[in-house]
Amino acid sequence: MSEDHKNHRRSTMLVHAGRKPENYFGVVNPPVCRTSTILYESFAAYFSPNVKYRYGRVNNPLSNDFEEAVSLLEGGFKAISTSSGLAAVTTALVAFAKAGDHVLIVDSCYPPTRFFCQRRLRAYGVEVEFYDPLIGAGIADLIRENTALIYMESPGSGTFDVQDVPAIVAAAKARGVVTILDNTWSAGILFHPLEHGVNIAVQSAAKYISGHSDVNLGFAVADDERHYKLLKSAAVDAGICAGSEELYLAMRGLRTLEMRMKHAGENVLPILEWFKGRPEVQEIYHPSLPGAAGHDVWVRDYAGHNGLMSVLFKEEYSLEDVGRFVDSLALFPVGSSWGGYESLIQPSDMTTCRTKWDKKGVFLRFQIGNEDTADLIADLEQGIKNLKS
Repeated sequence: MSEDHKNHRRSTMLVHAGRKPENYFGVVNPPVCRTSTILYESFAAYFSPNVKYRYGRVNNPLSNDFEEAVSLLEGGFKAISTSSGLAAVTTALVAFAKAGDHVLIVDSCYPPTRFFCQRRLRAYGVEVEFYDPLIGAGIADLIRENTALIYMESPGSGTFDVQDVPAIVAAAKARGVVTILDNTWSAGILFHPLEHGVNIAVQSAAKYISGHSDVNLGFAVADDERHYKLLKSAAVDAGICAGSEELYLAMRGLRTLEMRMKHAGENVLPILEWFKGRPEVQEIYHPSLPGAAGHDVWVRDYAGHNGLMSVLFKEEYSLEDVGRFVDSLALFPVGSSWGGYESLIQPSDMTTCRTKWDKKGVFLRFQIGNEDTADLIADLEQGIKNLKS
């Protein structure tokens, strides 16, 4: 049934992908599949290569349905599902890197990705090099004979630097280097990395796909059978799998993903405008702003933006000053995620998640949720008065 949806527009595909009511007595949504043990029909069946399900951790009806749906979302061959977005990232990295290899990791990656590369990949004997997100075709100069993969995240974490993915992919393909891209920011709606030649797209489904801040889930989609088999083997060997409740909730989230992304993109704009007029602000980070890092590439390659933005306050405002501002807000609690229905703030120490960060001032990332923007701006207006005691 899902094969039919490859020719449908994305919004139609998202409503139907991974759904097979005929397999579940007409039930609209694939039901939760709680299983570890799966029984075989016979002694001989245990040895048959044609058995569809062998053990719940390896695959089951719900994980297969979810993986089929996100493969369609990303336009790939097949997917693996994992217990978190970070697990999808780390599984992809270890699937394509081994001791003695050199890997290129974008400097603006998700901080836990950075820490995994620094602490684990290096401990496994992999040489890790972080590169400038705006390097574009210049990455060809960094590729070595033992370079195994190039890892991208676009837009990057916090500062939302947009990478020239086609230029990087072209350089990688010329040298036979695997490319991986964290596509969580776009949720598979705003950018399609596999269409640009990327080999592996990874996402945290805890963000916009689930949409309600109550799921930990990730996935990685491969562009072809060879790369999928390497991904799946790495996941099985490491015991990587996703929980049944999380898979079910993410499948529900997929049905409304596109409309929620559109709303998030619209809701952030008045907040951006409000911050533009604030004398306390040193810099605003959002790829739609002219002059933003990689803005021209964003215009060329992306179908829109989401509800994330960041602000760097002027150096004269201390951490305590900004803390009073944040703590006085009623609609912006401090939280470490994004993509849910509620607005959030996350403070960030950028010196720990960039090779070089010499800007002074307190850095805050804002997730703009589904609240009325007039209420959000009124809250910011009253809160900013507390910036200086």
